[in-house]
Amino acid sequence: MTELVDIGVNLTHASFRQDLPAVLARAAAAGVGPMVVTGTSVAGSARALDLAAAHPGRLFGTAGIHPHDARQADPAALDAIATLLMRPECVAVGECGLDFDRDFSPRPQQEAAFAAQLELAAATQKPLFLHERAAHERLLALLGPRRAALPAAVLHCFTGSAAELDAYLALDLHIGITGWICDERRGLGLYDLLGRVPLDRLMLETDAPFLTPRTMKPRRSRNEPAFLPYVLDAVAAAVGRPRDEVAAATTATARRFFGIA
Repeated sequence: MTELVDIGVNLTHASFRQDLPAVLARAAAAGVGPMVVTGTSVAGSARALDLAAAHPGRLFGTAGIHPHDARQADPAALDAIATLLMRPECVAVGECGLDFDRDFSPRPQQEAAFAAQLELAAATQKPLFLHERAAHERLLALLGPRRAALPAAVLHCFTGSAAELDAYLALDLHIGITGWICDERRGLGLYDLLGRVPLDRLMLETDAPFLTPRTMKPRRSRNEPAFLPYVLDAVAAAVGRPRDEVAAATTATARRFFGIA
């Protein structure tokens, strides 16, 4: 079985503070190899990269300011992110984007922070780890005109419509799929759409500790990277391909996308 790559995991979350070594051991036992630890603020990105540095070759990190924290994206914070992007453990810019569902930061500040991070991605040519909720049109309006100057980009935790998926694929975005696809209440629409995504643009993620796959029996309250095979099973069924083929394809895509040897 091909080793899986978890492209989005929040291992600096407080819920992992007491048992992270056991979490990493369970992930390895489940066939999960490289993991990309998500940064969502200056401090959070620094923690993600410090954790990655402590586990070279196994953990990697991103550096960015999540739209929820966009009100903190002043020039000093953006300069700090630019510095963090230079660290060897850092493999992507983000998590960045727009979230008009929660609106934890004012929309103009979200858009300004996102635009600034697009400029950082263009300057560093590090791939983008994107977040979008209820902001599809505005994200396209900001991303589209800059796309030619940008490196590879993945729409993390995609849960949108067929039209949204087609628009993202037309912009040559990769698509990250989480345990949302394992949810019989909310994930059926996504399940039906996955056949549209070329295997070389598809990647797997847990977004742990969130989005525990509902196909787990018994279910756990906290998600962790060891549960990534449940996402793989659902994705393989959705695209109608053998499990091993999807594992090999998504792992190869993730390694290529993030530059993980």
